[in-house]
Amino acid sequence: MCRRASGRSKRRQSVSHNANTIINRIITITTLLFLLGVVPCAFATVHPVPLEKGTDTPQCLQCHEDKGKGKHVHPAVDMGCLTCHVIRIAGETTRVNLKTARVANLCFECHADKNAAKPGIVVHAPAKDDCLKCHDAHTSANESLLLKGMSGGKDENLCLGCHNIGLSTVKDGSHHAAVDMGCNTCHVTHKTGKHGTQEFDYHLVKAAPELCIGCHDPKDAGVSKPHNGQPFEKAACTRCHDPHESNSPKLMQKFVHVPFTPGACDSCHQPAKDGKVVLTQPSAKSLCVTCHDGQAKQIETAKVQHPGAQGDCTDCHNPHAGKSPQFLQPNRVAVCEACHTNEAEIHDTKRVLHDPVYKQGCDVCHLGHGGEREHLIRAETNELCLNCHDPKKAPAKVADSTDITIFDGAVQLPGNYFDNISLLRLDPKGFGHPQLGHPVGGMIDPSDPEKVKKITCVRCHNPHGGGKSLLAVGEGTSKSLCSQCHSNLRTIPIGDATPVEKKKKGKR
Repeated sequence: MCRRASGRSKRRQSVSHNANTIINRIITITTLLFLLGVVPCAFATVHPVPLEKGTDTPQCLQCHEDKGKGKHVHPAVDMGCLTCHVIRIAGETTRVNLKTARVANLCFECHADKNAAKPGIVVHAPAKDDCLKCHDAHTSANESLLLKGMSGGKDENLCLGCHNIGLSTVKDGSHHAAVDMGCNTCHVTHKTGKHGTQEFDYHLVKAAPELCIGCHDPKDAGVSKPHNGQPFEKAACTRCHDPHESNSPKLMQKFVHVPFTPGACDSCHQPAKDGKVVLTQPSAKSLCVTCHDGQAKQIETAKVQHPGAQGDCTDCHNPHAGKSPQFLQPNRVAVCEACHTNEAEIHDTKRVLHDPVYKQGCDVCHLGHGGEREHLIRAETNELCLNCHDPKKAPAKVADSTDITIFDGAVQLPGNYFDNISLLRLDPKGFGHPQLGHPVGGMIDPSDPEKVKKITCVRCHNPHGGGKSLLAVGEGTSKSLCSQCHSNLRTIPIGDATPVEKKKKGKR
């Protein structure tokens, strides 16, 4: 017994010694990396030399004089170092930290108008969390204390450190001269506002066409002639033109309507009258039907009809060009949110959004003209989801393009769409998610009192947006998600990783 206890004690001492050795090595390596400038300042809490109590700006500037000199100096520097920093002295150790753990929170104390914490506010992503990704906190050679300017090539332009817009114009394509004038010619990084409006979604100085008219006078013959004398001065220019670069002349959007491509305007338009557009048919819908009668029949005869498709086609489609094959306007998401306010609210309030809905477009999963299924989905629930999440299904490539298609060519997507899609490795019977043996479909939902509903993906996941992994946790009930079906599960205390079955009395 004593030998066993002694052995256990030695093993504990060995484990403790090894742990201390590892910790000491980590501290040593971190210190060396800091001294070499590899570890960022967030870890540099210990000041290189001890400071005395009462140390303030004059003493700081004895070593950090450069922080107050430059073409552009942060006004906070003149307010004193302790405006942003705090000095903590404990014996021989001095620590200098920021006043807040998060850089942005410190900046928002003075720049409250840049805070995007409120739901529904759209702010350029880097500006949300770490202001120092773009700004120097003390001094800079650039306006607004930017680390680099907003014009020039990739090495000189701050924006081009993340964006490659305007850098890959093809031989026969076109490039917007405004790009070379600097990104801030058209964009305001911190401009905020509700999503769904062009001005705020793209952080523009002004929305189109006001922004474009600032350089392109509609009365100029060089501008009006290519538009065949039609009144375009109130149109949203970016619905037909890409504002940065294009593979086509005249900055045309990626997808162009066939009559519009060769300039056959008289196929749809008569000469303008009193500054207004005159069509060759009484209405936009009757004009579109002359070529698109198949879509008209689908709208009229669909088992489940789409009320939004009953009006003019131009309510949803741009008749000239667009970023998607269907020329949806203003884009593939906002076009639906104009009527579907619940989904628009999810876009505003939910932290996790389903990529095909809010990035690609609602038409990835839904049919816009009418269909055979509830909610106008393209396939039955699990088949719909597995079109993307089943590793056995491979998208088809689009000829002469980097794009791909799914649903037998009905939906066209960017070539890199599947780079961030999670794939489910299910067995032949459809079991195995979220863990081995768990059913995904086919079985009756145990929580259904009438025992008629079957388990599907949407039993556990919100198809539009929600919390982590889009889980429908406890919706409509006070129970946890798993306990809605598994009645033998106890409530999960904070810190537990997985549900734990209740222990039966008399058994371990």
